[in-house]
Amino acid sequence: MLIATLIAANRLEERLIAACGARLRRWIEPGSAADVEFASAPNLPDGVDLVPIGPGPLVKSLLVADMDSTMIGQECIDELADYAGVKPEVAAITERAMRGELDFAAALAERVALLEGLEAGVIARCLAERVRLNPGAATLVRTMRAKGAETLLVSGGFTAFVASVAAEAGFDRFAANVLEIADGRLTGRVEGRIVDSAFKRQALVDARERLGLARDAVLAVGDGANDAPMIEEAGLGIAYRAKPALARVADAQLKYHDLDALLWAQGIPRAEWAAI
Repeated sequence: MLIATLIAANRLEERLIAACGARLRRWIEPGSAADVEFASAPNLPDGVDLVPIGPGPLVKSLLVADMDSTMIGQECIDELADYAGVKPEVAAITERAMRGELDFAAALAERVALLEGLEAGVIARCLAERVRLNPGAATLVRTMRAKGAETLLVSGGFTAFVASVAAEAGFDRFAANVLEIADGRLTGRVEGRIVDSAFKRQALVDARERLGLARDAVLAVGDGANDAPMIEEAGLGIAYRAKPALARVADAQLKYHDLDALLWAQGIPRAEWAAI
């Protein structure tokens, strides 16, 4: 038997629950989200998301999230490359890296090299003009913090973007790569260690151990292949609008709903969501 949260915002009714092959256990948000049980394999129509309920605490105590195409709707390096006139080249490499077809560190180095000579001031312009939180991102982060969770944004992108996004969404902590700048221009290199898939997983493990949490108390969300080890390490690993390589290893996909639907997946009704 599978017990899960069924989500269909503003159109979930008992007839739809039955059509999915489920039986209602309790409403979380009448008309939008409910805990249900399945005696056999779910039959989900388009527009319905399903998040299994595991054995651990329903409300998680640690959120670890990717940034690009997860917490925000953009790939920052692709947008930055547009200002340098090389977006098609960079975006093609990004897409292959996110599908898991390229080594992440090598792909990062190749893309950053194409930005050599770009004025550093363009970063602030790119942030202001193009970078936007995905719907529900800030509500998810701020509500989990209000419920006592720690929140960590860990990105294969750059601190020049991640620091701003982390502050806007309300994250406690962040980790990302550092673009090297000399004489006011990008050098085409990254400083220090690389935030890759192994780093992301270890960041989750380190935070979990520092907080003294069990694996089941951790929620992680991402979209690309480089998020897979982090997603697999979490008690509840969510693939958001994800590439197939990540969807295959995640506990659930969020295909149709905004990020704040992950609050329903923790049994938190809208009345308890943080005001943004």
